[in-house]
Amino acid sequence: MARATARHILVATEAQCNELKKSIEDGADFAQVAKQHSTCPSSRDGGNLGSFGPGQMVKEFDTVVFSAPLNVVQGPVKTQFGYHLLEVTSRQD
Repeated sequence: MARATARHILVATEAQCNELKKSIEDGADFAQVAKQHSTCPSSRDGGNLGSFGPGQMVKEFDTVVFSAPLNVVQGPVKTQFGYHLLEVTSRQD
């Protein structure tokens, strides 16, 4: 069964999500940005979500996590929780 590890940043607005993505692309550390800005409890661990399989996260998450290239920040991804930046750190198919 497929498994992936990923980290994310959750914020309330698409505009903030885009700003944070730009700062990461310009060299800011993903984990530090997550600790400072993410509203998810995972922010304490730099946005790390650990290992999970298909169907364990919301559909919008699964779509990105199980198709996006590794170690490339994806987003904004809108879910019922807000706007996410996602980075897939590993995947086994």
